[in-house]
Amino acid sequence: MKLNSAYWEDRYSNNETGWDVGKITTPLKEYIDQIEDKSIKILIPGAGNSYEFEYLINNGFENIYVLDFAQSPLDNIKKRIPNCTVTQLLKSDFFEHEGSYDLILEQTFFCALDPSLRKEYVQKMQSLLNPNGKLVGLLFQFSLTEVGPPFGASKEEYELLFTNDFEIKLLETANNSIKARQGNELFFIFIKK
Repeated sequence: MKLNSAYWEDRYSNNETGWDVGKITTPLKEYIDQIEDKSIKILIPGAGNSYEFEYLINNGFENIYVLDFAQSPLDNIKKRIPNCTVTQLLKSDFFEHEGSYDLILEQTFFCALDPSLRKEYVQKMQSLLNPNGKLVGLLFQFSLTEVGPPFGASKEEYELLFTNDFEIKLLETANNSIKARQGNELFFIFIKK
């Protein structure tokens, strides 16, 4: 299976979006609620319908960008949030994207990538973040299977993967996941080294 733009467009057109819970998830909402500086530059890669983006916009953040491989979710965002600008909606391959950000939010993007891209993901995240920039979000906590997405991993595997490029400030089982994901999500805060 090739997880390219056409694959994801097909998932959206067939309404096969099981990752989409229809609203911002509580762990990310609570993290965003404690951010005081609303001028920081934020990226949400593999954004999908990005309820995180909508929540940020509705709470006074302006320097936010969403990136997706597929056009459909970007169109959905524009319909839901007409006051966002087209420059905030980036249709691109994450690994080709250039920019610099203070914060990158992870919500079901890592788990959607072919596991062979994990080291490249870490390096790309590190390169996109400003000094002391943060990568924050949720990672699935279940055994990696051949079938996916989603593709999982263990806390120990994430530690090994990220520890060279990031200070692991927090990596623990989320206590406020949605019911269907309880016990299967790790909330994390990684700071660029």
